[in-house]
Formats: sequence, structure tokens, C-alpha cells
Amino acid sequence: MWQNEEMSIEEKLKAAVNLKNQMENSFISLGQLLSEMKRYKIYVQRGYKTFNEFVENEFNMASSFASKLISTFELYIENLDKDEITVQTIGLDKLNMIKPFVKQANFMEAEEWITKASEMPTAQLREEIKEIREIKSRNKKTMKDVLTEQFLERMVTFFNCGRKELNFKLALFFQDQDLEEVRNVIRDKQHNFEADQIKATEGNEE
Repeated sequence: MWQNEEMSIEEKLKAAVNLKNQMENSFISLGQLLSEMKRYKIYVQRGYKTFNEFVENEFNMASSFASKLISTFELYIENLDKDEITVQTIGLDKLNMIKPFVKQANFMEAEEWITKASEMPTAQLREEIKEIREIKSRNKKTMKDVLTEQFLERMVTFFNCGRKELNFKLALFFQDQDLEEVRNVIRDKQHNFEADQIKATEGNEE
């Protein structure tokens, strides 16, 4: 671990902030340069087979971080035509936090996300994104997912164990069972379950 005993804690904090500010002031320009190098295959001219090899060897930079810089530049500057000052003011961290939503959004929704990132503190933005993802995750769940989660939660509670230990207990239970008979029982129950779901859906549509 890097240490400099001659620097005080305050000096180290100040140095870290300065380095972070340097990064914030250059990530767009760096993203543009990397994007152009990748687009025009500069790495091939330097004797590399892949762009990732080129970045990691020439700049001692993780290829995943280079991809992050490139995608940030291409999305916000090239595709959405945002000005560099606005993008730099928001910062790399928050831009990457909202990137998955901006990519899927229409123009107006993308503008709303960018405004939100510009105005919100990082912690608050992160919390809102977490809530949105949890809601989407719940909405994607099918009745099979719900039944499975409810059953596993009941079993974990009943046996007072974790999921891994529950899997072991279920393996003990099933190891001596007639699997053909088990399959037939499961098939009948699944047919009944699916039939009930169809009836419930039809009832909701009426």
C-alpha cells in the first residue's frame, strides 16, 4: 500500500481531492482520444491485436475503465450533443450511474435524467436509482417467481437455516425418492398452477 509519512492526513486528503479534480477535468478529453484511437484502429498500427491490450500496455489503464470513458464521451457528447462543461460539471461517477437509464430513454427522459444528476448529490442519486431498480425487479417477477420465493422463505424459516443448508436438506430428502413419481406429481401440480393463472388473468380482463 502506498504511503508517504511526510504528508499529514490533511495534506493527503487535499492531494486526493486535487487528483480527483484533475480526473474530472480531463475525462471527456481522454474519452474522446480513446474513442478515436479505437475507431481508427490506432492499436493495430502499434502492433496490438486488440484495443484492450493496447490500453493496458500503453497507458497502464484497465480496459474496463477505458471503456467507461469511451462510452461516456460517445453517449453524452456525440449522441446527445451535450456541451462539455455541463458533462464535466456532473462528473464521471454520476454520469455512469445514470448511463443505463439514459441509453434506454427517449430524448425527453434522457434530459430529465441529466438534469437530475446535475442537481442531486451523489448519495441521493444513488439511493433513487436503487429504489427504481428494486421496483423494476419486483414488477418483472412472475407468479412462479413469487411462489418460489415464498416457499423458500417458509422453508428457511421452518428449518431455521440459510439457503445453502436448505439445499443440502432438500438433497437429503430427494436422494431416496422415486424421481419418476416426483416428476409426475410436479407435472400435475404445475398444470394446475398454470391453469389457475390463466383463469385469474381472464378474470382480470373481464
